Amino acid sequence: MGIRRSAIIDFPVDEVFAWFSRPGAFSRLMAPWVPIRPVSQADSLADGTTVLGLPGGLRWLARHDPQAYVPGRRFVDEVTADGVRSLPAGVLPWRHVHDVEPVDEGRTRVSDEVSTPVPEALLASTIDFRYRRLEGDLAAHRRASEAGLAPSTVAVTGTSGLVGTDLAAFLSTGGHRVISLVRHDPTGPDERRWDPSAPDPAVVEGVDAVIHLAGASIAGRFTQAHKDTIVGSRVEPTRLLARAAAEAGVPVFVSASAVGYYGRDRGDEVLTEESATPTEPDFLSEVVRQWEDAAHDGAGGDLRVVTVRTGIVQSPRGGTLGMLLPLFRAGLGGRLGDGRQWQPWVGIDDLVDLYHRALWDTGLSGPVNAVAPGVVRNAQYTRALGRALHRPTVLPVPSFGPALLLGREGADDLAFASQRVRPAVLEERGHVFRHPTIEGALRHLLG
Repeated sequence: MGIRRSAIIDFPVDEVFAWFSRPGAFSRLMAPWVPIRPVSQADSLADGTTVLGLPGGLRWLARHDPQAYVPGRRFVDEVTADGVRSLPAGVLPWRHVHDVEPVDEGRTRVSDEVSTPVPEALLASTIDFRYRRLEGDLAAHRRASEAGLAPSTVAVTGTSGLVGTDLAAFLSTGGHRVISLVRHDPTGPDERRWDPSAPDPAVVEGVDAVIHLAGASIAGRFTQAHKDTIVGSRVEPTRLLARAAAEAGVPVFVSASAVGYYGRDRGDEVLTEESATPTEPDFLSEVVRQWEDAAHDGAGGDLRVVTVRTGIVQSPRGGTLGMLLPLFRAGLGGRLGDGRQWQPWVGIDDLVDLYHRALWDTGLSGPVNAVAPGVVRNAQYTRALGRALHRPTVLPVPSFGPALLLGREGADDLAFASQRVRPAVLEERGHVFRHPTIEGALRHLLG
């Protein structure tokens, strides 16, 4: 019993196999709806073991078979009973043959043959997801290469977070070296200790770009202590890291930001990067304004600064979608209030592409709206999520519900925020979105 599937990828076979062989490939291949996370990747596809984390602290040890390895064409990983603890016996044995073969000079057939008792229906969507992401990643790397981006060294904060995990893996598969700036003692050559309160310029010496993602989660009840944490983890650390990057001669500093810049509710006004902050700022709009100012102040005009005003990130692994999924899967999801509030959103792959573009598009500077062009109202989003999961969405969430969890201010700034944001800068530069509609993005991310 098992499954065999294949797809034709519009890239040369050497380029495709190289992608599979680089650090980060297994992380990018993990379907986000599957509760499996890469722990470590084998150094070579020819031999070694890739370790995957399962719920409950279990480990899946996928050993590469050196006898089956064919350079540039095939690699095989397998799992036997001694490679997994406490998994149902019906999963094992597992042998996965990955084949790549040229169709012509510019196209490759990628094939997956999995020998396992697991039913085909449970594996097909996962393998199809891999083909979509593989081709999308290769296309993004090709655009960067054609624009002149050479293999680079990129320092990234927040690599253990929702966005940082995917971004670091994506950059690695493109041949770039990612230096994780961490707050603990480094565990390897690709980690450097970073003190947010006093970053040493030496921590970013020799890097070609800094991408700053770190910051305390905004989600939570808006107590004064929580608000102080939100501000304290963003404003001054960003200023100091940008200053360190400028002193070290780094040419570009890319900082996370948020569409909260525009205020909690601007009605039906179309908001572009040229739109001002609200005349009566709320907490989040003021935080984001200070956050962006800090990046520019720290840089002091000595390096290119891009501030990525991010919408609601779509990924089953966390964020808003991760919180909504249990309710919607149980058939208990519904619109928030009247559902008329605008929800600027972005798929995780498109957000990764945007950070990548900030590295190679040297004309990109200042604020960039990281949102898909297909902004929707909450009621539309709710229906799209229900359809993707084949669940009803008939139970509206009353306004007092989010207020109980977040407080009135938090509910207004987060759950009921309405911002009709347009990615004007990206549209003007001809940016290609992988998933411009919410329906397509949710189908991709939820299998």
